[in-house]
Amino acid sequence: MILEDELVKIGQYNKSHGVKGEISATFFIDVDSVEDLSTLICLVDGIYVPFFVESVRPKNDSTLLLKLVGIEDEKSLKFLVNKDIFALKKEVSDEEQVYCDYFVGFEIYDVENHYIGEIVDVDDTTENALFIVEKEDDTFYIPITEDFITDIDEENERLTMNLPEGMVSTQMN
Repeated sequence: MILEDELVKIGQYNKSHGVKGEISATFFIDVDSVEDLSTLICLVDGIYVPFFVESVRPKNDSTLLLKLVGIEDEKSLKFLVNKDIFALKKEVSDEEQVYCDYFVGFEIYDVENHYIGEIVDVDDTTENALFIVEKEDDTFYIPITEDFITDIDEENERLTMNLPEGMVSTQMN
């Protein structure tokens, strides 16, 4: 029996992909390390159930298309949609066990040192996880990707991000 304290959350299943039993999944760890895991674990009806990966195809930097052993069509995947994915702690390095929720409370600045806002929550219900950021009375979303983060100052709870032009309106700066 798999116990909760043996596990670490590493991602979330999104939705089925195609009709041959593939599912899209977004990961908080390096996607290259997913294939090295013995199993992906999901909470089903109150029990942690292991699923074995048959094949992996990259979709983007944080999302993979997975084919799980024993699942042959999209209907068989419905129970996994939007469920958290866990791995055995002993198989995930401490460095990779950084949760996006860790950044709640951090302030975001751009590379020119303009204050963008404070991370108040993380939305991981979408295919790509998002920081929910507030500044004064405005709330907006920033995709969580290493490509945008240029510096993490853990001591001062500050992220410096190089965001594409127009992602954050000029009135936010």
